[in-house]
Amino acid sequence: MAQRSDGSEEFGVLRSKRTATRYQIMVEIAERQPAVSQQEIADAIGITSQAVSDYLQGLSEEGHVTKHGRGRYEVTKEGVDWLISQTDALRSFVGHVSEDIIGQVDIETVLATSDIAEGETVSVTMREGVLRAVAGDTGNATAVAVTDAAAGTDLGITNVEGVVEYDLGDVTAVSIPRVQNDGSGAADADRIAGLATDHDLVAVAGVEALAAARAADVAVDIRYGSVAAVEEAATKGQDVLLLASADQLSTHTDALAGANIGYEVLDAAE
Repeated sequence: MAQRSDGSEEFGVLRSKRTATRYQIMVEIAERQPAVSQQEIADAIGITSQAVSDYLQGLSEEGHVTKHGRGRYEVTKEGVDWLISQTDALRSFVGHVSEDIIGQVDIETVLATSDIAEGETVSVTMREGVLRAVAGDTGNATAVAVTDAAAGTDLGITNVEGVVEYDLGDVTAVSIPRVQNDGSGAADADRIAGLATDHDLVAVAGVEALAAARAADVAVDIRYGSVAAVEEAATKGQDVLLLASADQLSTHTDALAGANIGYEVLDAAE
């Protein structure tokens, strides 16, 4: 039988459907013994009761399971040893997939800031909310390029080592009154325009907020899904001006507080 380099049987219980089913049946017996219904086992693993009966007969003949009267089964010492060996093999296989296979294909996409060749070591930084890579290993975080890329294009990287250092962004939230309380008409357009120039992005939540942004001649970067978008932008180091109608403000601030992102709330008319 094929062997892995660590000596365990290749795939363990996954090497055949029959072995996997035997393993599942014995696990169910070990968990429920001594009072075990064939129908309970069948329901748990998705096969017929007759199939469970056939498997139990084979397991009993092999000495892995003993039967004590109607509906009473027990996993023997030999059966326990088999379960342990199969579980160890399965655990080893899962570890191999997780560490050696998935880990090797874990690819991050960044923006190249210089021409980069596949296999080259790059330094990774965060700027303007986007991960960027430049050829060389002078940064605090390095990685290996898995594609070629010209400056300004997308690049695949893997094996990231070190820490990409950047600060969280701040959020300035401006509460815009509901329409029955004068809505956008109560907002100071000049003040909103001034605040917008001090932030990287402008987000709006609610029609009153959108109207206030338009009255201030401010370009809106985030209009839909603003709760998640504002949080993500701030997490990536972007300072965000959030214009939110009064009924939507708390939803945003609760999310920011939960993510430990700093924010301040201003009145639209101040």
